[in-house]
Amino acid sequence: APLVVGEQRPEAGGEGGVRLALSAMIGFVGGAALYHAAFGFTGAWRRLQREKRGAGVRAQALLVALVVLVSFPLIAYGGYGAWVQPVGLRAAIGAAMFGFGMQLGGGCGSGTLFTVGGGSSRMALTLAAFVAGSLIYTGSWWLWKDLPELGRFSLIGRLGVWPAMLLTLALLGAVAYAARVVETRTHGALEQGRATGSMWRGPWSLTLGAAMLALVVIACFLVLNRPWGITSAYPIWGAKVADAVGLSVRDWSYWRYQQGKIDGSVFSDATSVMNFGIILGALCAAGLAGAFKPQARLGFRDVWTAVLGGFLMGYGARLAYGCNVGGFVGGVVSGSAHGWSWLLFGALGSVAGVWLRARVGMDPPVKVQAAAGG
Repeated sequence: APLVVGEQRPEAGGEGGVRLALSAMIGFVGGAALYHAAFGFTGAWRRLQREKRGAGVRAQALLVALVVLVSFPLIAYGGYGAWVQPVGLRAAIGAAMFGFGMQLGGGCGSGTLFTVGGGSSRMALTLAAFVAGSLIYTGSWWLWKDLPELGRFSLIGRLGVWPAMLLTLALLGAVAYAARVVETRTHGALEQGRATGSMWRGPWSLTLGAAMLALVVIACFLVLNRPWGITSAYPIWGAKVADAVGLSVRDWSYWRYQQGKIDGSVFSDATSVMNFGIILGALCAAGLAGAFKPQARLGFRDVWTAVLGGFLMGYGARLAYGCNVGGFVGGVVSGSAHGWSWLLFGALGSVAGVWLRARVGMDPPVKVQAAAGG
């Protein structure tokens, strides 16, 4: 039967430096792939809504499908850890909060990290607020613990590995097909995708980016016994900073039995090490592409949207058992129904966030020219 792990995922900190080194390498490859392919969830969802262009969404479906082909057998027959979490009101609120926040903040869980590595000062502010929101959640987690939920539902455990795989691939195919239909009905044809240039200097096609990121997720299963996760490190970062400046987070019930996470080095936490690897990988990719040009000037709108968006993502990710990577991708490739719930409510939040972006002038008006006869 698939392993069900709790919110505090098993990390590699107590298992030696080899896994931590591998975690850093996995993150480095992920950061380079994210940067060279410009692979993000936030922009892809926004383009589908505003411009009726679905290439990014189809690439996301391809990424998850490639992982599912490997992860489902690993979980069912290899005993690898699955990220199976409850479907309920808490998770729905958190996913919607995250989807809304990522549009204001300008990046998702993975997108924030790789754009910080690419030199974005605004996204550095988003990341700081992301960490702050995660920390504030740990001081108020008890407010949400009694919300109604349907419980955990593992497709692999309930249906068997092969029916669960077929169902999941069919659902992913439906998502990709819907994105294709929206685009072709609006524009008459699919947008020509960006071709891969240099493997080292970029750019990469979305297809190559999806394939490389699928390898990253599979490597996480093999090395860390779990799918790829990002945001579980942020409460630790926030707690360490708060403790260093004298705030009494150690007295919070969330941290009462996790003092070691505050006392220990972030370099003993596999998720933290992998996140640092993502930033470094994106930084190196930007340098190789000759595109690392940090700009420090930020307007008032840049600041408040980055802070609010980052905070909502940090808080929402903790409620929803992860961000777009840990909650959606990690859930679906684990055969967990909560991954699909995350996608639904995250998308609803994203729709509202895109609407607000337009109202506050973050995005220029877009006029979509309908196809002849459409």
